[in-house]
Amino acid sequence: MWLLVLLVLLVPPGSSCCPLPPLPPRFSFLLNSTDRPLVHFSPAGVHNTTTLLLSDDGSTLYVGARDAVLSLDVSQRDVISLKRKTDWSPAPSETDACKTKGKDETVDCPNFVQVLLSINSTHLYVCGSFAYNPHDAYMDAQSLSLVRTASKPNTEARGRCPFSPLQRNTAITVDGELFTGTTSDFRGLKPIIARHISKDGRPDVSQDTSISLLEDPEFVSSSFDPAEGKLYFFFSEVAKEYSFTEELRVARVAQVCKDDVGGQRTLQKRWTSFAKAPLLCQPPKQPPLTLLQDVFTLQPPGGTDTLFYGIFTSQWLMDSRSAVCVYKLQDVRSVFGGSYRTFDMQMHQLSPLQDRHSYLGKCGLGNATDAVLAEVKRSFLTSGSVKPVGGVPVFSTGQRYSRIAAMRTNTTDGKEHTVLFLLTESGFLHKVLLLAQGPRLLEEVQVFTQPQLLKTIVLSAAKGVVYVGTSEGVTAVPVASCQSHRTCSRCVMAGDPFCAWDLNRRLCSSVTPGATNMVQDVENSHISQECLEQTKVQNLSVEVHLNEVVRLSCSKPSNLATLKWTFPGERAEQLSVQSADGGLMFLAAPDTLGTFRCTSKEGGHEEDVVIYTVRQRALPRSPALPPTVKQYNTDTSDHRETATNPPEITENEEWVPLTMEPSRNLEENPPENPGHVSDDGENKVSPTQGATESDYGYRSDDPTTAGAETSGSDQQLEDVPDIKCLKEKSYFSELLVVSLLLAVCVSLLMLTGFFRWRQRKAGLKTSPLVTAEEAGEAQDSLESVPSLSPDSSTPELKVVE
Repeated sequence: MWLLVLLVLLVPPGSSCCPLPPLPPRFSFLLNSTDRPLVHFSPAGVHNTTTLLLSDDGSTLYVGARDAVLSLDVSQRDVISLKRKTDWSPAPSETDACKTKGKDETVDCPNFVQVLLSINSTHLYVCGSFAYNPHDAYMDAQSLSLVRTASKPNTEARGRCPFSPLQRNTAITVDGELFTGTTSDFRGLKPIIARHISKDGRPDVSQDTSISLLEDPEFVSSSFDPAEGKLYFFFSEVAKEYSFTEELRVARVAQVCKDDVGGQRTLQKRWTSFAKAPLLCQPPKQPPLTLLQDVFTLQPPGGTDTLFYGIFTSQWLMDSRSAVCVYKLQDVRSVFGGSYRTFDMQMHQLSPLQDRHSYLGKCGLGNATDAVLAEVKRSFLTSGSVKPVGGVPVFSTGQRYSRIAAMRTNTTDGKEHTVLFLLTESGFLHKVLLLAQGPRLLEEVQVFTQPQLLKTIVLSAAKGVVYVGTSEGVTAVPVASCQSHRTCSRCVMAGDPFCAWDLNRRLCSSVTPGATNMVQDVENSHISQECLEQTKVQNLSVEVHLNEVVRLSCSKPSNLATLKWTFPGERAEQLSVQSADGGLMFLAAPDTLGTFRCTSKEGGHEEDVVIYTVRQRALPRSPALPPTVKQYNTDTSDHRETATNPPEITENEEWVPLTMEPSRNLEENPPENPGHVSDDGENKVSPTQGATESDYGYRSDDPTTAGAETSGSDQQLEDVPDIKCLKEKSYFSELLVVSLLLAVCVSLLMLTGFFRWRQRKAGLKTSPLVTAEEAGEAQDSLESVPSLSPDSSTPELKVVE
């Protein structure tokens, strides 16, 4: 209840608590897209490649995996190859000991490498969970050979990396010393910020345990300030300064001094410089976001202020908002140099400190008095909070992010811009451009498919590549894919600071500093005249049969563009249906023939994407006409006809009269293969692919025919059409043969049925239907009939021909 009251108080009057909608990216690329090629490294037998370290020269990527450490050759942007692999797994006895503690053999008991850092120019420092019993070691950077760091490996690595492979931690090396933020016990309940491998005889230092300085923290990042010799640790923890029934987690930044050695009697081997401060991040008209997911330190170019880019989310899962807030190093210093809260040992509460003490948050208190160190021990939380640059996030959306990287780049006009790379929980890498008028989500690229609990991103600004490490392997994502923008206008409209249109080469390529032949307008996306002159519209010719379903495709240049079709007539628009992907479907008819134009509109700029010319497919091509052909003169005053004997018709051919419109331009040699490009450069594709090829008529080589086609008025042409007898292949003879065979078969069937009927009828007549006595009487009567012999007195019968 009190937590809801707090949120209401934190939200400004008139604001809305509704979640922000996800910002749509301008371009979307799925995994293994041809327009956005990625480089994957996922060898067999290697799992959980989630700890990454890039060498100083950018040619080698070190990977901490499960039971192994690898070095990868990334000197080329489009290739990742394995250089070395060192197995580093627990012994069977250590795995058995892990299982006896109630841990899963495959999930908890392997060695998950969680810390991988350069300790000097020749060696690496590695630390792994090692069957829930952390181990660490030195490694040769070239051969990856292991060198144990201590004689007691079972205890030496505690506090340097966590026991649990699923618990987040942070570590950084400065001048050969190791600074970590992690937990130091089996259950993961004892957080610690400590210095290890201390040099010059100094003792290792950690925070005081008599007071709870950290409340269930989740460390996400750490950074070093060489100017003041301080280290900063970023994490989220439970805020004990608020008394609520439900725990509220807030974002923090803690500081320690690099050379702190602790006090002489008070705070021995404990930090005398430890302090922490809240980090605020609240989108406009929205409740604040308090859970810190990741922080990226962007080092200054040429002496400007260091910036910290942090991802903030809500601690409640139903709230999917994310925001990126930016903090200046100078603002962090100012907060730690301000007022503090003090912890009441009796009341166990934090209250504002009345007086301001200059020594709080300072370095070099090793020789301070016990009274000063006692005050330092109690006053570790600042009264003020670190506020973001501008007071609001530089980017906020309704989608949750988990990792962040940032870089600066220069455009063709010499201006510097900041680009963010944000990893979503669903497996997409978002590229966001920060501008004065607001952020732009340029593109999203899918880099993995399965949900990932642990993942890491490492940015190589010099190579222009973002490396993403997950359980599925390592993926190299180029910061831009300029070749996917195929026209000048689309290249400029993309607004990508890494890409510009090369006027000489006529392609979209990476920005070359100082180049004068490149067109780019990141802030306004203004299309110049010289760019429009190099933007060519795709023209396609589609030839179809009547009553055929035609589909014309049209792809949006970007997710933010809208498509509009222009039709050859109002009737064609009524008979067409536009699909969700922008395509157009209709039934080929006389009213739907003509020119269809697909136009894209975005940000006030409108351009044609593709133009289709839909025509009716003509009859198949026939041989050229012989000179002896019967034709009519188009002159109606004298209907003279020239009659000659037509050429002999073969068995499979017949003469077919065709009526052609004399005013139509007829092709002499029509193409025979659909989908080809004609001599005039016009594309012709199949209707199922968006267009078809066909011929529209034929032009006779006979000069008399040609003259007939061009003479006379329109009315005369309508009254007396130009008739040409074309010798065309026919299937009449084949049809006649088939019909005759069918008739013969039917006749045979009928004859067979008739003969069977006659045989059955004859059998009925010869059956004994009378008795023997009746048969005898009949025979006697037949004998009494007079004979018709020649001697008979009956007249003679003659046959008359």
